[in-house]
Amino acid sequence: MSRPIEEYAAIGDGHTAALIGIDGSVDWLCLPQFDSHACFAALLGDHRNGHWQIGPAGRHTASRRYVDDTAVLETTYTSASGDVRVIDLMPVGERRADVIRRIECVRGTMTLRHSWIVRFDYGRVRPWVHREEVDGRPAIIATAGPDKLILTGPRLPPPVDGHHEETFEVEEGDRLDFTLTWIPSYRDVPGPVDIDRQLALTLQEQQEWADACEYDGPWRPQVVRSLVTLRGLTHVDTGGIVAAATTSLPENFGGERNWDYRYCWLRDAALTLESLLAAGRVDHAQHWRGWLLRAIAGDPQDMQVMYTVDGGRHLPERELHHLPGYAGSKPVRIGNGAVDQRQTDVLGEVMCALSMARHHGLAETRDSWGLQRTLVNELAENWQRPDHGLWEIRGRQRHFTHSRVMVWAAFDRAIEGVEEHGLDGPVDDWRRVRDEVRVEIMERGYDAERNTFTQHYDTREVDASLLVLPFVRFIDGSDPKMKGTIEAVEQDLMHEGLLLRYRTSTGVDGLEGGEHPFLACSFWLVSAYALAGRMEEARALMDRLVGLANDVGLLSEEYDVAGDRMVGNFPQAFSHLALVGAAMNIERAAET
Repeated sequence: MSRPIEEYAAIGDGHTAALIGIDGSVDWLCLPQFDSHACFAALLGDHRNGHWQIGPAGRHTASRRYVDDTAVLETTYTSASGDVRVIDLMPVGERRADVIRRIECVRGTMTLRHSWIVRFDYGRVRPWVHREEVDGRPAIIATAGPDKLILTGPRLPPPVDGHHEETFEVEEGDRLDFTLTWIPSYRDVPGPVDIDRQLALTLQEQQEWADACEYDGPWRPQVVRSLVTLRGLTHVDTGGIVAAATTSLPENFGGERNWDYRYCWLRDAALTLESLLAAGRVDHAQHWRGWLLRAIAGDPQDMQVMYTVDGGRHLPERELHHLPGYAGSKPVRIGNGAVDQRQTDVLGEVMCALSMARHHGLAETRDSWGLQRTLVNELAENWQRPDHGLWEIRGRQRHFTHSRVMVWAAFDRAIEGVEEHGLDGPVDDWRRVRDEVRVEIMERGYDAERNTFTQHYDTREVDASLLVLPFVRFIDGSDPKMKGTIEAVEQDLMHEGLLLRYRTSTGVDGLEGGEHPFLACSFWLVSAYALAGRMEEARALMDRLVGLANDVGLLSEEYDVAGDRMVGNFPQAFSHLALVGAAMNIERAAET
């Protein structure tokens, strides 16, 4: 049986992230970065596909928390005989790929189980494993191809059958430190980690970063945790922001809607940047803009919707048949075929984020504005074409209303750059196209009989993405057309009080099966309520949604209301950035 998604927590170092179950098992870890192959892949299979567990061997209860506002995880196990605390972290700032696990017995005694099974290449490649002394300390080393993992600690008997397995007892006052280090296989084993120093530095650095959040409303703890999570999904060197730390956690258990989210979508990254800017983290804007300039440099017609964390363009989708999938959900996929899709909305999100950065004081450079101007000019020549839309449908291309609105937003923000910031561009041409797009949307993307905008031009169906229209200033949130759209979305897409993205039964996405409510859409509804003046409903829904986070404040992509459990890739940037936006929109609406 697969462990429920909500029973995982995430730790990271700004290069990658590990998922740790409440039982103390690291079941997912890609090294050295988010989109590298996994060396622990039990999340999509079982322990034989690689894991690292340190936890009680007998009956116990468990509780856990992040230390204050950091990404350092503290889990406490309690049994009749004693209490043990485990501290898990990935140190920041040392340019190493380390996982530290500190075990402290704080009362009585407890028997612990330590299991370390390494399988490179997503649980497929069994390494050569041996024990040796390194600088006077025992180490178990696993090597295969380009990868080497080193496990160090005080209790490391020789491995048996290629893995470490031990049961041992700790008593009050005992403290055992274990470290896992990844290096290229051709390098020598590095020196030991100063664990006390790295723990202190990581706690200090991460808490100081969180303290700088400027939001001080009623959901500050949830906003700060979301911002810390978004930061944890941002590559510290490149500035690339991944959509999630995992691949193939299903949108429907046992189904085929399983996608790899360990890449940098321009859309998700732009929306994440807006959340960080809204909370006062202007420093992230310049870092991400640098990633953007590098990633999409070249011919504007070659711009992709997503890239690798270092800006690479090659991420072909393929299936891993050796893994059974989470809860039997197959296929397991790596790479993402949506990289080749046309998604016309993307430039609109990028332009909105960069406009927001300008308003927060980030000056444009010749290259940064020159790139935006070139992309907008290219869009002016091609905006009429249908696309795959925000939700990356795998059916035929359509004229999605949300995509058209984001085309409008791209030109609107480009015009704003000229008119309000003195930048150079063919503003008269941009105004003409912006006005033309608006007329088309109102004629073809709006159903006057039902008083709602529609999913695309050839349907009367609605889509939760229509809720963002006032966010990008296309229409006022209190406009009767927007109020009608909110009501239509509620009527068609509400499921047990949460929103679906769209009705999959129409076949618009070209996939079998259905899915569960999408958390970001429900947070969009919070924002839409607030901007429409429905403040009581906005606050009530916000309280319900933040209550769906797990015990350490993390959110997945979707939520199974009937099963009361999380669904989809985890932790999910889209959910957390929408939470931040909802909190900010309630605050803004309350001030007007």
